[in-house]
Amino acid sequence: MADTPVAARRRYYLTTAIAYANSAPGLHTLYEVIGADAIARWHRMRGDETRFLTGTDEHSVNIAMKAAERGMTPRAFVDEQVALFQRAEDLLGISPDRFIRTTDPDHVRSAQEMVRRAHANGDIYQGHYEGYYCPNEGFKAPSDLVEDAAGVRCPNHPDVPLQWLTEENWFFRLSAYQERLLRHYEEHPDWVQPEYRRNEMLGFIRGGLEDFSISRAGATWGIPFPIRADGSSAQLPDGSWDPAAGTIYVWYDALINYITGVGFPDDPAMFATWWPADLHVIGKDIARFHTIFWPAMLWSAGLEAPRRVWIHGWLHLQGERMSKSRGNFLDPVAMVDALGSDGARYVTLREVAFDRDADVSWDTFLRRYNADLANDFGNLVNRTVAMVNRYLGGQRPDPSPAGPTGGAMGPDTDDDAATLERTPGSALLSTAWAFTVLDYATKMEGCLLHEAIASLFGFVGEANRYVDAEQPWVLAREAQAGAAEAATRLRGVLGDLVEACRLVGLAAAPFMPQSAPRVLAQLGIDYPYGADGNGGPPLEELLAWGAGPRGGRVAEASPLFPRLELDAETAAVAR
Repeated sequence: MADTPVAARRRYYLTTAIAYANSAPGLHTLYEVIGADAIARWHRMRGDETRFLTGTDEHSVNIAMKAAERGMTPRAFVDEQVALFQRAEDLLGISPDRFIRTTDPDHVRSAQEMVRRAHANGDIYQGHYEGYYCPNEGFKAPSDLVEDAAGVRCPNHPDVPLQWLTEENWFFRLSAYQERLLRHYEEHPDWVQPEYRRNEMLGFIRGGLEDFSISRAGATWGIPFPIRADGSSAQLPDGSWDPAAGTIYVWYDALINYITGVGFPDDPAMFATWWPADLHVIGKDIARFHTIFWPAMLWSAGLEAPRRVWIHGWLHLQGERMSKSRGNFLDPVAMVDALGSDGARYVTLREVAFDRDADVSWDTFLRRYNADLANDFGNLVNRTVAMVNRYLGGQRPDPSPAGPTGGAMGPDTDDDAATLERTPGSALLSTAWAFTVLDYATKMEGCLLHEAIASLFGFVGEANRYVDAEQPWVLAREAQAGAAEAATRLRGVLGDLVEACRLVGLAAAPFMPQSAPRVLAQLGIDYPYGADGNGGPPLEELLAWGAGPRGGRVAEASPLFPRLELDAETAAVAR
C-alpha cells in the first residue's frame, strides 16, 4: 500500500522538557523521554506527520560552577555531558526529529527575539531583585521554599545550596496576564492534564501572580541579553554583546526551545506548519513554568499557546524521590545492558504510571520483565511458532473470521458492542481483541501509557489462556489419528494464535520498536515501518483482526526475551 501523501496527513508536534546537562542522566531523567518517544511512534505509525523534540538545557549557574570545579570551560563541560545523554537515548531507541541544545545558534537568536518582542509589547521592565536563587532551578519565591533544621532549601533540590542574590534585573509582567490565563483555562478545559494538575495550577493563578525576573546581572555563561537598560540594542559594532547587559535567565531561555525547534524566528513557513505544539510532556516540578509563565510569554510575543500540557509525576526508589545528587537512582545504560533496549523501555512505562508518582525498584522491574515479556508474550510467540512448525509443517494458517467488531479500533455501533458482550467465553480471540484495541487506542491518545500497556498485555493473557483451553497438542494427536474435525479446528486455533501475536507485536511497537520486527519475522510477515515508526500504512488498518497476509510460512522459533535472574551483576543497576 502506498504511503499517505504528507499533505493529507494530520500533523502532530510533541516535546519533552529539556534536561539539565550537569551530569549523566538517570532513569528518572529519561523517563518522560521514553514515554514521549512511544507517543511519537504511535502517531507516526498512525500516519500522522509527526515532529518530536527533546534535548538539553545548558545555561544554568550550576553548570558553570561544576565546569569550574573540574577546570573546564562551560562549553566543554556541557559537550561532555550532552554526549552522555545522547548515548543513553540512542541505547533506549529514542527517535527525536531534533535533539535541541540551548547552546545552538538558532536558539540564541530565538531567545533574543522573544525578549525583543516582550520589550516592544511593554511586558518587560527593569527592577530590583533580592531573594533566594536555586542554581538548578532559578529564582525562588519564599512560598516555594522549605525551612527545617538544615536551613532554607529548595524542595526540588534540597542538596543544592541556595544563593542569596541582590541585583538589578529585567522583569516580565506576568501579573498582567492573570485574567487572560484564567479565561484560557476556562475556554480550554483539557489543555492542562491530568485534571488534578490543572486544578493545582488554577489555584496558583487565582492566588495572584507576581512578575518574574528574566535576566541575570554579571553572569557570563548564558545567552546575552539583547537590550540595554535604556532600551537600545546590546549588540556591539563588532557583532558581540555588551556584557554589562547580562544574560537571559535560564528558565526564560529554556522554555523557548519549543519554538526554536520548529523554525522560530528563522523559518516562518516551518513555524506556521508546526506551531502551536500539540503536546508538551513535562514533570510536575516545572508545571508552573509551562502552564502559567510559558503561555504568557507566547502571548506577549503574539504567538499561540500550546494545545496540551501533560504533567507526569516523579520516580521514587524505595520511598524516596530519585535524585542524582542523592545518588539513589537507576542507571539507564546498565538497565539496557541487563534488559535490552525494549525490555528497559517496557518495564519503565509499565511499572511507572504516567500521571502520578510511582515507587519502583530494580527487583520490581526484573519481576515485570520476566512475568510479562519472558513468560507471557515471549512464551506465547515462541510456542505458537513452534506449534505451527511442528503440527502444520510451518505453513502459516489463516485466522478465524472476525466477529461483529466493526473497525480496527473497536465496535462501530452500540449493537455491535452488545453482540460482543453476549459472545461466550474465551472461544473467540477476535472478540477480546475488539475491546482491547479500542481501549488501547483510547489510553494512548489520553497519554495513559501504563494503562495502554496493561490493556494490551491483558489480551496476551487471554491468548495464553486460549492455548491452555484449546490444547492444540491434543488436537494434533487427534488429527494425526484421522479426525478431520480436529485437523480443521487445529488450523483455526493456530491461525488465531498467529494473528494474536501479529496484532500484539504491531500494537506494542511504540513501546518495543526493536522487538516488533522480530516478532513479525518469526511469523513470516514483513514489518512495514521504518526504525522510527515512519512509513507503512496507517496502523489502524493493520490492527484489524484478519488484516495480515494470507498464506506463507513461519520462521523458526527463537526466544525474544530470555528470562533473567537477579544476581550481583544485574543488581548493580540500582545505585
